[in-house]
Amino acid sequence: MSLVVPLALSVILAGCASEPVMQDGIRVNDPFERQNRRVHAFNKAFDERVVAPVARLASPGDGASDSPGAMDLVINAGSNLSLPGKVVNSVLQGRPEPAIKNFFRFAVNTTLGIGGLFDPAGRDFGLPEQDTDFGETLAVWGVPEGAYLELPILGPSTQRDAVGKVVDLAIDPLNHVLHRDGAWAAFGLRVASKAGDRARFGDTVDSVLQGSADSYAQLRLIYLMHRRHELNEEGTEIDPYAETADDAIDPYAE
Repeated sequence: MSLVVPLALSVILAGCASEPVMQDGIRVNDPFERQNRRVHAFNKAFDERVVAPVARLASPGDGASDSPGAMDLVINAGSNLSLPGKVVNSVLQGRPEPAIKNFFRFAVNTTLGIGGLFDPAGRDFGLPEQDTDFGETLAVWGVPEGAYLELPILGPSTQRDAVGKVVDLAIDPLNHVLHRDGAWAAFGLRVASKAGDRARFGDTVDSVLQGSADSYAQLRLIYLMHRRHELNEEGTEIDPYAETADDAIDPYAE
């Protein structure tokens, strides 16, 4: 752990040397665009041929039933397994309130929710998930965003967030508590949970990947806008002619 942060800083700062450009009023630092576009082409083909068909098969259908389907249970369990790592990150960020809320959410859903398959913490106790990760921890510590990256399979990221994904695996308490097989099973369940999210938001993902004239540029723009909005960071220039500030910042605003 002591070597990770200095390495992260050196890698991220190396990606800050290029001159950022503006895309639709958003600052974009993408010195690796040529390589990123090659990875994007692979990811797009992988999604079209593998991920999307599996997600459609796993989709619960018309959603007429209020009872959770098998995919909902997988998503719930995978999300629950991510909570201990979020607790650690909130502590590292000096934010005790979300750490406490996620801790009790994990305790309630692991017990009353039968290993996280169900969500009584959110439904009955008013404890929604407090999302965070080590990429946000680095941002709190003042580490710059770095260059935009598109990672194989994982998709859009930045240098800071890419380092954060690696560190999240290293600091996850479950990886140190569970034996090896259990840790791999937990990791697999979390991956399956992400696949479930692809099923939930399939139409939106398809519209970006398959319906955009330049899906790489569109995905990059959406990711950077959404991530900076999450972290409340500068670098998203506000269009003075936009109807509201939120419309200008948050690409997922209704």
